[in-house]
Amino acid sequence: MLNAAMKEVASVVLAAGRGSRMTGYGGNKTLLPLVPAPGSLYEGGRPMLLEVLENLPPGPKGIVVNHCAGDVERAAAGFHPSFLLQPVTNGTGGALLAARQFLESATQEAVVITMGDVPLIRPDTYRSLIRLLENNVLAVLGFLPEDRAQYGLLEMDGDRVLRIVEWKYWKDYPTERRAALGHCNAGVYAARRPELLRYLDRFAGQPHRVWKQRGDEWVTIEEYFLTDLVELMGGDGLPTGMAPASEEEVAGVDTPESLRRVQERFARLSKSRLNDR
Repeated sequence: MLNAAMKEVASVVLAAGRGSRMTGYGGNKTLLPLVPAPGSLYEGGRPMLLEVLENLPPGPKGIVVNHCAGDVERAAAGFHPSFLLQPVTNGTGGALLAARQFLESATQEAVVITMGDVPLIRPDTYRSLIRLLENNVLAVLGFLPEDRAQYGLLEMDGDRVLRIVEWKYWKDYPTERRAALGHCNAGVYAARRPELLRYLDRFAGQPHRVWKQRGDEWVTIEEYFLTDLVELMGGDGLPTGMAPASEEEVAGVDTPESLRRVQERFARLSKSRLNDR
């Protein structure tokens, strides 16, 4: 059983992407500011990645990099993380595979896997996710959205997550089964490190072949999805739990409008914290 009183966890932060929908921005998406400069959405202070690193539990941190890796390394140097190169941006699961050596060298019992563009997740939420590892091998952060849109949804049996179902599949479910899908997948996980490492070989052997545009060409590439871990482990009887969070807290940034909303929310939170002092 996991030691609930542990003081440190190993954290893997995914920060390899550019953010193709951030029109007019060419840098690494995780370095976008939470405090925008007057008249500028993309310039300002407090890069999102630094807020993520600040809110994670104590312990070693590995940052998966690719696009503008040097900029990320300079921005995050004060946290003394390990920088883990993802040679090809081949999905969130590919980022986890790029972190394998970091995970093998860690000594902590638990691992948090999060993204560098979800800066509003609070320390207490990460801790609640980790606490689930007392009785689960894997834990998923979930939220109830105002609009389920095209989110991946958690298929549950009581308090156990059976699988994460992508929109292209759940949209065709019968009405009753679709209605039973409540929480969405926030893309943030905690796992027991020894079991996670044991599954990486199987995980690496099950890529998805995806048709994508690269430049002016459409090509078939292999990608890996973190969501597959739930089904892999669950198929062997290893339980996955779910920790709830609010939709505002897990909001990610993938468009200029979503960045603006996160900046506004961060400003409100910062003002509230100042008023509480």
